[in-house]
Amino acid sequence: DPLREHSADVVRALRAQGLQLAILSGDRHAAALQVARQLGLDEASVQAPLLPEQKLQAIAALRQQGLVAMVGDGVNDTPALARADIGIAMGAAGSAAALETADIALMQDDLRRLPELVSLSQRTHHVLAQNIIIALGLKAVVMGLTLAGLGTLWMAVLADAGAALLVVLNGLRLLGAKAP
Repeated sequence: DPLREHSADVVRALRAQGLQLAILSGDRHAAALQVARQLGLDEASVQAPLLPEQKLQAIAALRQQGLVAMVGDGVNDTPALARADIGIAMGAAGSAAALETADIALMQDDLRRLPELVSLSQRTHHVLAQNIIIALGLKAVVMGLTLAGLGTLWMAVLADAGAALLVVLNGLRLLGAKAP
């Protein structure tokens, strides 16, 4: 199959985000290697030809090195999408089985959404960590004041409601998040 129009740009963007990429393909090794070269990936990143069971084994081996996301759209990708830490199906072109199995379904067949997805996921992770620190921090302050004999029930109630309001407002920042 010919490469999608923006594939090389997407690969560069994902690598710029610090991701390691691999090609797990059911196609002949020579064909997968040619695709890798066009994308700027080295031969070591190519595993082909793989049957669905072999893709499962490849995903399991990659998971030993860290978190693994799998992008696929076919029935043959379905087991690997399920085994990956994060399965991402390409919506419009994806098979029903791949769409149902994946954790995330991109509703457009635009690979340029992948770096945006990664960026939004990273920002979400940071906001969640901030929210936990805010909520626990406020509660710790009120607890410290209470142990020192300075805290009141109303302080605890206001800290609890205030923490809830602060974490919601902090989370709302993600609504305006733009892709890089």
